[in-house]
Amino acid sequence: MAVEAYLPTLVVVAVTAAVDSINPCAIGVLILMISVLLAAKRSTKRILSLGFAYIFAVFFIYFLAGLGLTYFFANIPLFVTEYLSIIVGILIIIAGIIEVKDFFWYGKGFSLTIPPIFAKRLHNYSSKTTVLGIMFLGAFVSGVELPCTGAPYLAIITLLSQYFDFTAFLLLILYNVIFVSPLIVILLLVAGGKKLHEIKRWKQSNRKYMRLFVGLLLILMGWLLILIANGTINFG
Repeated sequence: MAVEAYLPTLVVVAVTAAVDSINPCAIGVLILMISVLLAAKRSTKRILSLGFAYIFAVFFIYFLAGLGLTYFFANIPLFVTEYLSIIVGILIIIAGIIEVKDFFWYGKGFSLTIPPIFAKRLHNYSSKTTVLGIMFLGAFVSGVELPCTGAPYLAIITLLSQYFDFTAFLLLILYNVIFVSPLIVILLLVAGGKKLHEIKRWKQSNRKYMRLFVGLLLILMGWLLILIANGTINFG
């Protein structure tokens, strides 16, 4: 017998976005970009304008991708949705296990990271310190990291697509606002005088814990999607 329950959508979206927002890739590229600007002795105003251009590009591309996938999932036949949700759930659980693995054995075996060829391009693009160049960098980061670090986002997209309406649309916006919030905090900290090397050290020392939290969340979200798909839990 299926268990009837009400999905605490706002809480689920907010918590998942908060965990996903501690994204080593997007944070790492922002730190790289700021370090380039500081080395070039750019003004605080210039650092802020370019930083926010980068953050807006990350937000926009992530939101656009999420909206497209949510709309797609919401409009496919119901019987297909059931099997698709199970497949997505399994993939998300596998991604979670890989992330948890990296907590214990980081860098050993397969990891959900950006391929080296793209990482090299990120370093090259980070030196293009025009507004348009930085926005391209943000869009590039979002597009590249979606396949390898977007599992939490995919889980939320699959859940929201079950009942896609204006509320789901607003929740998608909320997810992405929360997702980029650490980038805004880091940018404002640096603009306010925080030493960049301290932020780098914090990122490196907490990297494995970021992966552990994301991994556990993914396993939970994947299992939840499978239970919803097979009718064990019916969310209203």
